Amino acid sequence: MNQLNLFIELTRLKRPIGYMLLFWPCAWGLTIGFDFSEKKHIYFFYLLLFFLGAVLMRSAGCIINDIADRKFDKKVFRTKNRPIASGKISVQLGLFYAVILCLIAFFVLINFNNFTIYLALASMPLAFTYPLMKRYTYWPQLFLGVTFNYGLILGWTSTTNQIDIIPIIFYLGAIFWTLGYDTIYGFQDIKDDEIIGLKSTSIKFKKTPYTFLYMSYSLFFISLIVIGYLIKFNYFYYMILILIFIKLFFVQLKKLNLKNTKNCLHTFKSNNYLGFLIFTSLIIGKL
Repeated sequence: MNQLNLFIELTRLKRPIGYMLLFWPCAWGLTIGFDFSEKKHIYFFYLLLFFLGAVLMRSAGCIINDIADRKFDKKVFRTKNRPIASGKISVQLGLFYAVILCLIAFFVLINFNNFTIYLALASMPLAFTYPLMKRYTYWPQLFLGVTFNYGLILGWTSTTNQIDIIPIIFYLGAIFWTLGYDTIYGFQDIKDDEIIGLKSTSIKFKKTPYTFLYMSYSLFFISLIVIGYLIKFNYFYYMILILIFIKLFFVQLKKLNLKNTKNCLHTFKSNNYLGFLIFTSLIIGKL
């Protein structure tokens, strides 16, 4: 039981925000690409597969991240008790867990068409090099955005078997969404990160954070408008966009206090509800 609890702690399974933020772009891409006049059970089957893939890959990513950052985690108050940083789980055992999770994820992946499988495999270097970016660039959040939202492309190709301008626009917009919410998340550790020499957009834009956040969220919101126009969504979609706008700019940013770590974490987690709201708007928009 102790090892099981350590595994759950290592993979953050009790913190669903991580795998949900990975899952929502997959669900968005699948929804905008799926033809609902076809057999709808395929949609729900693919939705389940993407959810399982998100949980498995996020869990594996957490392990790789903790192995790569174990020396830094020991110096940060929020992360010093993580299983690998604290020595409760060895690096070797962590790698074994990561390999098993990736293997299971591969069996999930092979249920899709070949084009989607190849695209997914091509993203693996991004997924496992992201933890190193904070050592070399102030833009690790950009690499996270490229990686975390890649599922949007996979969701689209899983049902269309081709690339189109629509998912690319949506993908680029979602990257700015991640830039925003992960910059907010990074403000929790900004003091420790500066001391130990790690980089982030939180540090880069610490003097003008709200300008950067408003710009990122604005570009994301514009992408939602553009894809709605290109797909010719009904007017209900645009009605829900008003709620999304309020959620982004008034509920999140207006109430954001970057000097309060609990507020930063709460705002970050609220993006799960935003992801669900966007998912709902896409379904209703296609009805």
